[in-house]
Amino acid sequence: QVRLVESGGGLVQAGGSLRLSCAASLTFFAIDTVGWYRQAPGKQRELVATVTRRGTTNYVDSVKGRFTISRDNAKNTLYLQMNSLKPEDTAVYYCLARLSSGDYWGQGTQVTVSS
Repeated sequence: QVRLVESGGGLVQAGGSLRLSCAASLTFFAIDTVGWYRQAPGKQRELVATVTRRGTTNYVDSVKGRFTISRDNAKNTLYLQMNSLKPEDTAVYYCLARLSSGDYWGQGTQVTVSS
């Protein structure tokens, strides 16, 4: 089992930047895939980006070129650098850790982008 704690959310104007962090209670070397999902009001949770232990990344089309996912295996921390933010990026952002025993989620951090 793994506990995930997100931080870094907040209110930002359109065009601004935020950096989300996700600290894990389990060594990242034991976790193959980690990632970020988001859920806007009235919408389903959707994939934002994932990164494997080997560094292979995957992004939803709407954030490509604006968001960068990275992982620090030594610090057991996942990051999401978000640039050129848009109002449609407003959502609760959740950290995911995918283990053989199942998927584990953080509690979420709110990101609000004002126009």
